[in-house]
Amino acid sequence: MKRKGKIRMLIIILVIFVVTGLGGALIFTSGERREGRSLPIADVDFKQLNDGTYIGEYEGGMYKWRANEVQVTVSSGKVTDIKPLKHKENQSPEFTEKLYNRVIKSQSLQVDTISGATITSKAYLKSVENALDKAQKK
Repeated sequence: MKRKGKIRMLIIILVIFVVTGLGGALIFTSGERREGRSLPIADVDFKQLNDGTYIGEYEGGMYKWRANEVQVTVSSGKVTDIKPLKHKENQSPEFTEKLYNRVIKSQSLQVDTISGATITSKAYLKSVENALDKAQKK
C-alpha cells in the first residue's frame, strides 16, 4: 500500500510540474503571439510594380523568432517568383512554396495563411510586402 501511495504522489508532482511549465511557457510567449496575430499586411497594389528583383525582410517580432528575408521577382508588371533567402524558423520548403504560390497566383498579399502556422505565414508575407514596397511605381 505504501508503494502505491508513493507512485501516486510522484505522478501528481510530475503532472503539477508539467502543467506549471506549460503555463509559464504560454505566459512567456503571449506577447510574441499577440504581436504576430496583429501584424498588419498592407494591401499592395500589384498593378503598380516596376520590373526587377527586390529583397525584403522582416525582423521577426519581439523575440526575432520569425525573422526572414525573401527575394521577389517582378516581370511584366507581375510577381513571378518569391524565394526565401534567410529564416530563423525551420520551415519546410513546402510551407514557403505553398504560401508564396498563393501570392503569385492571386497577385495579392491578401491570401489565406497556412493552417496551423498563421503567425509565421504573416511574418513571411510581411517580408514580401517590404520587398514590394521597393517595387512600387512612384
